[in-house]
Amino acid sequence: MDKRSYFGLIFIGLAMIMLLFWTDRSSKKAIPEQNESKEETELNITGIDSVSDNTTEITATETFIAADSSSIFNAMNGNDGVVTLDNGKVRIDISNKGGVPASAKLYEYKEQDGTDILLFGKDDISLSFMIDGKNENINTKDLYFQPVDKSDSSVTMRLAVNGYGWLDFIYTLHPESYLLDFEIKANGMYNFFSSDLNTISMDWIQNLRQHEKGFEFEQRYTTLTYKTAEKRRAKIIRSGKGTTKTTVETPLDWIAYKNQFFLCILASDHTFNSNSTLSGLTYTKGQGYMKKFQSMTSTYFDPTGNQSTKLHFYFGPNDYAILTADNKIISSDKNFRLNRVIDLGWPVVREMNRFLIMPLFNLLSKWNLNMGLVILLMTIIVKIIVFPAQFKSFMSSAKMRALKPYVDEINAKYPKPEDAMQKQQEVMALYNKYGVGIMGGCLPALVQMPVWMAFFFFVPNAIELRQQSFLWATDLTGFDDIIHWENSIPLIGNHLSIFCVLFCLTNIINTVISMKQQQQAPGQEDQMKMMRWMMYLMPVVFFFTFNNYSSGLCYYYFITGLVNIITMIWLRQSTDDKKILEKLEANYQASRNDPNKRNKGSSLMARLEAMQKEQERLQRQQRK
Repeated sequence: MDKRSYFGLIFIGLAMIMLLFWTDRSSKKAIPEQNESKEETELNITGIDSVSDNTTEITATETFIAADSSSIFNAMNGNDGVVTLDNGKVRIDISNKGGVPASAKLYEYKEQDGTDILLFGKDDISLSFMIDGKNENINTKDLYFQPVDKSDSSVTMRLAVNGYGWLDFIYTLHPESYLLDFEIKANGMYNFFSSDLNTISMDWIQNLRQHEKGFEFEQRYTTLTYKTAEKRRAKIIRSGKGTTKTTVETPLDWIAYKNQFFLCILASDHTFNSNSTLSGLTYTKGQGYMKKFQSMTSTYFDPTGNQSTKLHFYFGPNDYAILTADNKIISSDKNFRLNRVIDLGWPVVREMNRFLIMPLFNLLSKWNLNMGLVILLMTIIVKIIVFPAQFKSFMSSAKMRALKPYVDEINAKYPKPEDAMQKQQEVMALYNKYGVGIMGGCLPALVQMPVWMAFFFFVPNAIELRQQSFLWATDLTGFDDIIHWENSIPLIGNHLSIFCVLFCLTNIINTVISMKQQQQAPGQEDQMKMMRWMMYLMPVVFFFTFNNYSSGLCYYYFITGLVNIITMIWLRQSTDDKKILEKLEANYQASRNDPNKRNKGSSLMARLEAMQKEQERLQRQQRK
């Protein structure tokens, strides 16, 4: 391995370390609202600390009147009850108090104790709608609705307003889907509302339950995500310690409260209006919850009832295929792109996941293989795809190694430090003479880096790997903790991930093999020592970071390193430096006799050589 190959590998390692640092820092750092005082921040934390005791200020101005003269007096009292909608995939309870979803249970996914996933219960959520009236305002949170037109998959929750009409919340659960259509429609209430009213305010607060065994890892992937109407990509708010609060100045298509593998989405056909306030609060371990999110926003409302406010809930798994399918079911002219809620990485990495990693994973999953074998086959196939780049890099290093005697002669010719520029120029001319590309060692790094990062985003979001065991790992989406102890150790925790250890060991072995294949060139001792030190340091950093990461991700990196070791050993044993040098000499002699090839060389080398000559000329002028 030549110096440029070292640079390539170090580049991958540093990119991975920066990625790990970015995701960890993003999950821990709170983003305070601009121009927000300390007192305001503390008040906001108190305001969302408990769903049951929520005191958040609503956007509609309260108008207090005598209770017995209120038009909604009859709706202020009642007995709590629920109406259940069930399609075999999801069960949703609609509370008559507030007329909104009170719980959602998923039948096809299990908690760690084997029971059905409870996405949220009645004590976990508070959803209220506020509408300004001429004489009094409506806040649906504490008002009782009456169910009408009930079926297994639909219900209308009706709020009667004395002397005016009624307000309907219409729910329709799609068959074989996690999608719940939600319409708000006024009937005969045009005298209750002002003629210029066109918005309805919403306050949505929810505790997100813990579903996975790894608290820190699941909390890292528990986010408040939203998509603006003007952009295709979704944006993520990662709340850290304390409270995170932000105001989105542009209209929104949807807002999502997302665990690692399950989520709740609320989308609006008319968009949510500008200046939505989104907040988050992070819980500590042992409370049974990951985070709490709050969204204060508004959307279109027609007080005449000629047009309904159309919203859509999604209560289901964080599954790319299911989200894509349910997105097509929505009866709207708008493409909500619900699958954008899944963070598959930056644009290049996301496309790598969409068009290579995910289709390949879906294809292999159809064979009903163990998910560990699926990852193994994916690794081998991907390595075969990038093998031409790896082979080109190896041959570039082998050619440089074969030309080392000539390089040693140049080093002996220019022993003085002040001749370093001339020496480097002649080495580059030598490589150009024999047709050796100096960038060959970096090529595999550039090719493999998007693949590495694609898996980094794919595995923690692949719900197909959830609760899938392989060898000693009981869940490929969580850390493997067959070796564990009671007390937590700093930087490690209370367990040792074997797949993480194997990944780091193969990383070290790869480094050792690479170093043995390349003799150290004179004059580069200090530089190569630093590069080797960095190569040995990276596995240590990876160990302390990936010990709490997904065992499936560590397993993939381990298999990748193991395949790379086998490939490098095979390539080294199948090549002969003497034969390579003989071939280089033969090619050089042939090019001398061929006028078409005589002046053909690397354009990059020619440009670099010209740049060095120009730099050398400028240095001579400065010395004068």
